[in-house]
Amino acid sequence: MKLVARQIRIVVMLLLLAACANAQQIYLGMDRNDYPGDAAMAALHQTFAFTGYWLNNPPGANRNSWQGRRGRIEAMGYGFLLLFNGREYAQLKASGNAARVGTNDAAAAVRAAQREGFPKDSILFLDQEQGGHMLPEQRAYIHAWIDGVGRAGYRGGVYCSGIPFREAAGVSVITANDIRDHAGSREIHFFISNDQCPPAPGCVFPKTAPKPADSGVESADAWQFAQSPRRPEMTAACRQTYAPDGNCYPPGSAPATGLYVDVDSAKLADPSQARSQ
Repeated sequence: MKLVARQIRIVVMLLLLAACANAQQIYLGMDRNDYPGDAAMAALHQTFAFTGYWLNNPPGANRNSWQGRRGRIEAMGYGFLLLFNGREYAQLKASGNAARVGTNDAAAAVRAAQREGFPKDSILFLDQEQGGHMLPEQRAYIHAWIDGVGRAGYRGGVYCSGIPFREAAGVSVITANDIRDHAGSREIHFFISNDQCPPAPGCVFPKTAPKPADSGVESADAWQFAQSPRRPEMTAACRQTYAPDGNCYPPGSAPATGLYVDVDSAKLADPSQARSQ
């Protein structure tokens, strides 16, 4: 009987070890609108496996300080989240042809990716800041952008909200689900924004990063779970994890440095699969 019990314990241990080996590792990353400098990026790699990388001007900016830095960032060991700043509804409505704008912006994103040396089949994420149900112009724009990127040999993704958005009719909608449910046969990858605590843990840098699926969108490839500055209405339950000025600073960076970040997690150390082949 003792021999049988011992054998059972060994089998259980082997099964547990196999389960641990097969458990998917989740990687920690960061993104920010301004390039922080080579020295800061090298130091940040002690905490982060990947970084956001803008292909055009980030929201609210009149220049792109990430441009031309792919090679040195990759040499530091980073993976990439490739981001393209998309259009807001008012711009699309005023254009009179949102699909054409989407096609043109897809071509611009592809040119930028090629100029920066990112290989084909990389995932390019369209930054869609506005939430709720997508209006016809927004939907036409997103679909045209995804199609245009795909025709050029890249893959299309969308950065958007995973937080339930309450609309006037009293119906809640998650932006990512709305985009996915109306995408037809299009393959769309999702980088989800959800800083609401919970499920977001706040401005933390755990060795075991939170799973993108816990963002509220099960199919998420990546999850932005902390933003700088924090949004008080979303982060009341985790406000103590942020600095007094409301920003999120990585380990070793005091508020005086101004080196605040948004914090992300992803299934891959290179979420856009954009490292040189």
